[in-house]
Amino acid sequence: MAELVRDPLLMVGEGWDAYRLLDSGHGRKLEAFGDYSFIRPEPQAMWAPRMAEWNAHGEFIPGADEDGGGRWHLERELPEDGWTLGYDEVRFTAQPTPFRHLQFFPDMAPVWDWMREQLAGREDAETLNLFGYTGVGSLALSRHGRVTHVDASKKSVAQARENAALSGMEDRPIRWLVDDASKFAAREVRRANRYAGIILDPPKFGRGPKNETWRLEESLPDLIADCRQLLDENSRFLFLTVYAVRMSSLALAGLLDEVFEGLPGKIEHGDLAVRETGERDRHLPTAIFARWSNPR
Repeated sequence: MAELVRDPLLMVGEGWDAYRLLDSGHGRKLEAFGDYSFIRPEPQAMWAPRMAEWNAHGEFIPGADEDGGGRWHLERELPEDGWTLGYDEVRFTAQPTPFRHLQFFPDMAPVWDWMREQLAGREDAETLNLFGYTGVGSLALSRHGRVTHVDASKKSVAQARENAALSGMEDRPIRWLVDDASKFAAREVRRANRYAGIILDPPKFGRGPKNETWRLEESLPDLIADCRQLLDENSRFLFLTVYAVRMSSLALAGLLDEVFEGLPGKIEHGDLAVRETGERDRHLPTAIFARWSNPR
């Protein structure tokens, strides 16, 4: 039976050539994405900024609601089709989106590394990326075998394919699927398929390609139950991240502990964070996570 580790962990992204957290405070953060810098809202940055002034190419101005609305205010011109960044062997396009992101999540870098560690030495691993967005995680996993990438957004999947071409990975064994994650997982259970690893990054609220409704607190337990059926004692991991919810990582771990009964390994939970550049060594939390691993 999987051991539940109750003490929380901290998975910290250090930044790299393509991404740096330059400063944060007063509910905002200043980040460098390659040669371009941006200011974005960050409610968890409750401290004061270190820098007296922030000079950025643009800032995302949030709307009045809590559902992620808002607009970009650009101070300087940006490349019309975005610009290329990289992480290890993966290349991808960065560009401001209406959802305050820049087409990838840099705080996921330690997660990509952790998944690769679980699959070390494997080149035949079958993995599943649910809510796969623009495919950086899928491309990172493709070093170890076949990947099934699922996202409800046709535009995101198209961008993921472009990132694969940009990385020279068009021939990697990746299935790019525009589908509802919950419905796809349920069909995979009926097909009795199994995966070596699963990563899922569900939104707080979303809609599938056929207007299916996703609400995290209501929909997540059933999806996790289906994911459990897609794993067995030979599988290596499941990694779940959750953003922008009033929830503890211990709650996510408790869900995995209940559903994953009968599997070996261990269940852990905690925070994702990014280390800020500078001497004060500040860590900005970005998401909560729960993970199951089964080292063999």
